[in-house]
Amino acid sequence: MNMDRLEERMVFLRREIRAASAGHDRVRVRALRAELRQAERDWEEALDPPPLPRPPVREHVHQALTLLGVPSAAKTVVVVDEAFFGGTLVSTQLTSLRRDEEKSFRSARNARPYYLCAALTTERLSPVRGLLAISTWPLPNRVVGPLSPRTDFLTSAVRIAEHVQRLTALGENPVVAFRLLTQMAQNIPGATDDFGPADPAAVIVAAQAELAVHRDKDLRQRAEAAERASERLAEVNQLFGAGLKTAKTA
Repeated sequence: MNMDRLEERMVFLRREIRAASAGHDRVRVRALRAELRQAERDWEEALDPPPLPRPPVREHVHQALTLLGVPSAAKTVVVVDEAFFGGTLVSTQLTSLRRDEEKSFRSARNARPYYLCAALTTERLSPVRGLLAISTWPLPNRVVGPLSPRTDFLTSAVRIAEHVQRLTALGENPVVAFRLLTQMAQNIPGATDDFGPADPAAVIVAAQAELAVHRDKDLRQRAEAAERASERLAEVNQLFGAGLKTAKTA
């Protein structure tokens, strides 16, 4: 019921309460007052509706990582969430997320459809501090080697540019997403000619051109490390690391 009809209902109920009170009909007065209180509560809710429930933090992180398609730092996840998914994340919410996910996995293995896990180094198969991945990704996608920071940056730039293209094709104007893409384009040779908004198509072409230089070697290194991990590590360590000293991101 809209607010106008609620207000009309409250006026009617107050008039009826006065009439019932004048007639000493206490039973009807009580019933009408109960209806009036409910109408007043409905009016208050219509005036200030409760906020829509927000998805849990891990779902927002999962959305951002799925769009990026590569292991990513918390600050990158937060920026992508702001650009495409409403911007409800802050970096402090992600501080203990991977540790909480590991505890959940150990207490009830594979009870969830996915886990937010660690990226692993190709050398020691140890977790990389600050990089998050998704457990459902193939193991080579969750391993990072010397070339991976650059290839992953270029891959994420392509995916963001493609997503911006989809949004603009739907008639949207994703200002924050364009700002993010423009910042990324400044670090890709040939992706932009000036400091205006980046052209998603130009970013894709430039990023793919550089990817062609590094991708094959990076994929070989990741595949070799993933094979070692699958042979030597238990499932939990394939997701969260071998328990060695945590590596730092480059």
